[in-house]
Amino acid sequence: MEPQIVDVRSVVEAVSAEDSDAPVYEVESLCMRCGENGITRFLLTLIPHFRKILLSAFECSHCGERNNEVQFAGEIQPRGCLYRLQVPAGDQKVLNRQVVKSETATIKIPELDFEIPPEAQRGSLSTIEGILVRAADELGALQEERKKVDPQTAEAIDQFLVKLRACATGDSPFALILDDPAGNSFIENPLAPSPDPLLTMQAYERSREQVASLGYLEGEPSTETSEERTNNVSEQLQREPHGSVGARAGRRAIAQGNSAEIAETLFRYSAPEEVMTFPSTCGACATQCECRMFVTNIPYFQEVIVMASSCDACGYRNSEVKPGGRIPLKGKKIKVHVKNIKDLNRDVIKSDTASIKIPEIDLELVSGTLGGLVTTVEGLISKISESLERVHGFTFGDSLDDTRRRKWKEFRTRLDKLKSLDEPWTLIIDDALANSFVSPVADDIKDDNQLTLEEYERSWEQNEELSLNDMDTSSADAAYGSADVESSKDG
Repeated sequence: MEPQIVDVRSVVEAVSAEDSDAPVYEVESLCMRCGENGITRFLLTLIPHFRKILLSAFECSHCGERNNEVQFAGEIQPRGCLYRLQVPAGDQKVLNRQVVKSETATIKIPELDFEIPPEAQRGSLSTIEGILVRAADELGALQEERKKVDPQTAEAIDQFLVKLRACATGDSPFALILDDPAGNSFIENPLAPSPDPLLTMQAYERSREQVASLGYLEGEPSTETSEERTNNVSEQLQREPHGSVGARAGRRAIAQGNSAEIAETLFRYSAPEEVMTFPSTCGACATQCECRMFVTNIPYFQEVIVMASSCDACGYRNSEVKPGGRIPLKGKKIKVHVKNIKDLNRDVIKSDTASIKIPEIDLELVSGTLGGLVTTVEGLISKISESLERVHGFTFGDSLDDTRRRKWKEFRTRLDKLKSLDEPWTLIIDDALANSFVSPVADDIKDDNQLTLEEYERSWEQNEELSLNDMDTSSADAAYGSADVESSKDG
């Protein structure tokens, strides 16, 4: 593949195009060490089952300076990601885990009170050891000059480098935290798809400051007053007659599907609703958009709030199902024995606090892995497969050894066989907040022998994770109590 010396504009246009066989581009660029011009090489490539990335490598023939970067050429993910890896002392295998660090990710080591900001180490594909060694080398690069100017600071850095290098060699245990608001970073789990006791992953909604740091914030916060916002909401409500959304969706489903089963399923969980429209903020670009919401009641379950928003500026769409009413006193475990096609077509509501287990294939997904979903049992398996390929995709590449590659292929085959119903299998959804639901196939849930529901007392750790231990509602209870007293006096 012959390199092409072109200008920056041509490179930007080339990497923006959908070209799966992009050549290597070369651009003259300034060397920050000697001030002369060096050469930067760009290559746009696609990591199978992962994402498009842009590889750039700089080399200066005058002073010998070299560096390289990995940048993501695709879109940011719907939510940010936070990885926490416990690295025990003397375990070299943990230090050899692969790490994809995007240019927006921050790395922290709490034991050393050490942080690598996004601008310190740009996007890279490395290992735990490689990241720490690179950080130690960069800190020690200017020590000789620092000792002449500020000996005390230089001595403190020398002492810190001893601790950092001890972590890099595995002599000291530590925790490594990788926080990426863009959601494009990753730490390898060698036990995947089984959970890793040393690694935890949490997906979170980005704050306004994090959206701004990604460069997607446009304009200032809305200066619209609450009275103007209320008037706008009232105008929006008048556009949607009561119950029109459910009726219109029903007619459309019948017209498109021409099936009595579609209509029966649709209206089983439908109720006359009032669609409310109110201003919101796009989770991708932070511009003003509209969010539509209505409340409905699902039989054998509870009242739920359905919310959907779309952004005209960037095209981002999002839908959520949130539980209504108070927090349940107990958690709930739902177990479904999947034996036939009707079981695959069961409706499923999975909240973002629910975990999933399929014992037959040793699959376990912790809470928050897939977020909140409204789908079917078959659709849930498809979502799991897509998520595993997206998150663990780069581990399917050429660098994977034959044993682990064979393990992944066998697991994906077993996952696909769940939908073909070659053998019965069991789906277990464990939700500490009891906000998940699987529909029965019988008219009465008591007659469904393949669906079992089990309530249980939440542990202290579960309540702590859900922030329920420190929740104090005494002020609200007192306010509601006084309001009830006043209303009874008025009556």
